[in-house]
Amino acid sequence: MRNFTIESVILLAAFLGSGRAAWAQKPGLEVPLVTPGPGWKTCPRCENEAHVAEDRKKANVDTHAFDPHDISGVWGDNGIELDLKTLPPFTPYGQTLYNATKSDSPEWNSKDPMNICDPLGYPRAFAYNYGMEFIQLPDRVLQFFELSHTWRTIWTDGRKLPPHPPILRYMGYSVGRWDGDTFIVETSGFDDRSWVSEDRRGRRHGFPHTSEMRVVETYKRLNYGMLQATLTVIDPKVYTQAWTTTGTATLRPNAEIGEYLCVPSDSIDFNNRNTLPADAATAK
Repeated sequence: MRNFTIESVILLAAFLGSGRAAWAQKPGLEVPLVTPGPGWKTCPRCENEAHVAEDRKKANVDTHAFDPHDISGVWGDNGIELDLKTLPPFTPYGQTLYNATKSDSPEWNSKDPMNICDPLGYPRAFAYNYGMEFIQLPDRVLQFFELSHTWRTIWTDGRKLPPHPPILRYMGYSVGRWDGDTFIVETSGFDDRSWVSEDRRGRRHGFPHTSEMRVVETYKRLNYGMLQATLTVIDPKVYTQAWTTTGTATLRPNAEIGEYLCVPSDSIDFNNRNTLPADAATAK
C-alpha cells in the first residue's frame, strides 16, 4: 500500500487538522503509529494495535448486542484490497487503457493520479483507505474516508440510479437499500480519470475504468465488531467479466476519523527532493 510523505508536524496534523501530509511517492515512509494524549480519541491509521485491542476488549465486540440494520461506526484500517485472484481478463480496449498507465519511471508510478493529489475516486477509496466511517441518516448513509478526508452520499430514500448521470463524479452517484440484514449499494456515473486501484504487482500500472463502470457493494454486520463487505466492479468495456472482492472490516470503538489530506505543495516538494533526483540518478 502506498504511504504518505510525513512532514515534521504530522503528529499535530493527525489530531489538530493542519493537513500537513502528502501522498508519499515511494514505499518506506510509514505514518507513525501513535496514541494521542488524554482527551483525544484515536484515529484508525494513527492508533497502535495494542490500543485497538484494548478498545475492542472494553467494548466486548464479540458478544455485544447489535442491530443488524445499523452499520454506523468507524471501521477498518488499511482498507480491503481488491482481489487479484478474481481479476478477469481485459477486453482489447481495456488492455490498451491498462498499457497506457505504465509508469515512465522504475522508481515510482509516474502516471498515478494521486501523485499530483487528484482524488482517489471510488472504488479505490474502498481498497486504499485508512479507516472509514458510516453515518446513517433517515434518507441517506454518509461514508467518510480518513485517507483524503472525503466522503460519499448513499441515498436511501427509494430513488433509483439515473440511467445517464448528468454529471460524472470521482465518487460516483450512489443509492442504497436493505435486503434483509444486507445493505446493498449501487453506484454509477464515475469520472474515468481515476483508477479502480493501483496494480500492486510491481506497482507500475493502474487498473483503469470507463465512465460506464458500475459498482455494486453489499455490507452485512456479522457481529457487533465485524463487518463483511463485498464489492463488484462491472465495466464491460474494460473487463470481460465482473470483478468481485470480499473481505471484512473490524470496528474501531472509541475512534474518530482523522484528517489525512493530500496537500499539493507538500507533494511537489517531496517530488522535487526525492522522486525526481532518484529518477535522474537512475537515468545516469
